[in-house]
Amino acid sequence: MISMNYNDTPSFERHLKTGYLKSNFKIFHLQDNTQKNFTFHYHDFNKILIFLRGDVSYTIEGKSYDLKPFDVVLVRAGELHRPVIHSDSTYERIILYLSPDFIAQYAGKDYTLDQCFELAARANAHVLRIPYFKGSSIYHTLKALEASYAHPEEYAQELSQRLLFLQFMIFLNRAALSHNLEFLETSTSNTKILDCLEYINTHLQEPVTADTLADKFYVSKYYLMHSFKQETGRSIGSYITTKRLLLAREYINGGMPATQACYECGFHNYSTFFRAWKKCFGSSPKHS
Repeated sequence: MISMNYNDTPSFERHLKTGYLKSNFKIFHLQDNTQKNFTFHYHDFNKILIFLRGDVSYTIEGKSYDLKPFDVVLVRAGELHRPVIHSDSTYERIILYLSPDFIAQYAGKDYTLDQCFELAARANAHVLRIPYFKGSSIYHTLKALEASYAHPEEYAQELSQRLLFLQFMIFLNRAALSHNLEFLETSTSNTKILDCLEYINTHLQEPVTADTLADKFYVSKYYLMHSFKQETGRSIGSYITTKRLLLAREYINGGMPATQACYECGFHNYSTFFRAWKKCFGSSPKHS
């Protein structure tokens, strides 16, 4: 699916989750000609953004990146993010939504097609800057995939699009393996909040509260709560709940019983877990 008029401005409904992916992947070519304000949001699928032009920085999980044309932004499922538009310059980008389950089908003994996201996680970064991107196989394959949607009647077009998408992912992962993910931090990043985010994401199975974080990082609880909301658009409690739910979904998709996943991910009772799950995902844990 490709759209030229997709509204990427999220609301604050349903834990700020925006965008829905019912197919294996989607591609959008978006262009905003006027300055917009985007709120923090997240998706329950992976997202790749190829920045084409504009005066834009991108904030992901408390880190801010000043983008240059053809930067590749990698956003993993559940990561809070938003673009910040600094002027009326045209903001143009190509966005791909990726189903993690679909990508997992093509894992081999020595490779996975989401390795670029794994490398980004290990590098604590989100932006891949590739020299000569516009002349690369990645870009040409992406443009071929985008152009294919103009001719849906062509023979075996759905299969052709799937093959082009998989080829794009192969080329992108090869680039990620051969180039460094460049971390472009600006002065807007709050190191205390970055420390808190890292701690939360590595201690989801443990009791974590605003008091816990304030004590650990030697800051006022009220300062921390205010700063956390300012940097991420979320309260500490809401952020932790969402991250635990996404982890629980990984466990359940991997075959773990819902009740066990509930307690493995830091919830203290199943009814609380069930209500939070249904609010976030719109269904019961056993049918997601």
